Amino acid sequence: MTDKNKKQKSRGKRAGNIIFLLCCMAVGAVTGYNIAKYADLNLDDLSAGTLVFRVIWVLLCIYIGFFLQIIIHETGHMVCGLMTGYRFSSFRIGSFMWMRQDGKICFKRYTLAGTGGQCLMCPPDFKDGKIPYILYNLGGALMNGIAAAAAFILWIFVVDNWYADCFLIVFAVSGLWLALVNGIPLKLDLLNNDGRNIVDIGKSRDEMEAFWMQMKVAELQTKGVRLRDMPSDWFEMPGEEAMKQSMTAVRGVFLANRLLDEHAFEETAELIDRLLDMDTAMIGIYRSLLAADRVYCELIGDQKEEVLDIWKDRQQIQVMKQMKNQLSVLRTQYTYALLHDRDEKKASIIRNKFEKMMKTYPYSGDGQSEKELLEIAAQTWERRKMRMETGGDV
Repeated sequence: MTDKNKKQKSRGKRAGNIIFLLCCMAVGAVTGYNIAKYADLNLDDLSAGTLVFRVIWVLLCIYIGFFLQIIIHETGHMVCGLMTGYRFSSFRIGSFMWMRQDGKICFKRYTLAGTGGQCLMCPPDFKDGKIPYILYNLGGALMNGIAAAAAFILWIFVVDNWYADCFLIVFAVSGLWLALVNGIPLKLDLLNNDGRNIVDIGKSRDEMEAFWMQMKVAELQTKGVRLRDMPSDWFEMPGEEAMKQSMTAVRGVFLANRLLDEHAFEETAELIDRLLDMDTAMIGIYRSLLAADRVYCELIGDQKEEVLDIWKDRQQIQVMKQMKNQLSVLRTQYTYALLHDRDEKKASIIRNKFEKMMKTYPYSGDGQSEKELLEIAAQTWERRKMRMETGGDV
């Protein structure tokens, strides 16, 4: 990627982050103003106990209000998806996830950096070369806006109680905040928001097909299907110009993921190098995960330090901390501890965590794939350790 393109992408992300920050500041200002206006916190009239209780109440309202709005947001995606022909696949709030498996709703645990929740649906088939996508993607922000408006109306015209008013103000403003930061098209550090996805999907047939493919991959993953067993035509590498589109760029990422699942480590490494150097519209979270996979391939291969230095990059470390419970991240952490640091104790601790996360991991096929990659790292270590013990080259 040229320096010019890097600067353009950096400016785009920076603009998205600035808008995000301005939304936060505006919502915070409105919330603070209204709470202060209606709090009636006159120290001469209120006892210390009442003052402390009201402060605690405000904090509770902020926590509960945002939590409920996240539920409403994901419910909005689900309702609007069902209205337009999508079928339920999974519903997640925080790390609590419910998904359909074998005709039953099962509870799992899963987190994804940059998201407070996620509702994934099985998409309908193409009709006249198109699928519905606007209402499904817009549903979360739309539902937050409706909930916020209802709370404002109750606050202004109906409720006349300080504690109820405080909750309604916070609930309404948090809904407005979520509606804005998800509805206004933004490119953020790790993920594009719903509004950005709507804009991107509408750009071309390729983008729409790539969006459909992503949803189908997610559907099969909930059924335990591994990437290597999915239709091969979903994993064709787009051209360089097509990779400048955010949805289409994911096809290149998925191809690298599939090659890794096939244990084609040299091909995986070559493709990841190409993807990371190419001018693409890949979102931040995919870049960081690809970098982690590239480090894994290098660890079980030549172990060139210039490649392994990716793992020490400040931004990479930060994202990996946010995704510390991802099996793929734990797998690379384990491999790095074992094959680079040669620290069996540390590797054992990471492996125990991996095994624990496996028990509630929602995607059984992916889990099996990651377990195999973990075992390959362990076997590579045993071979290298044997060579060290016999005086051979490592």
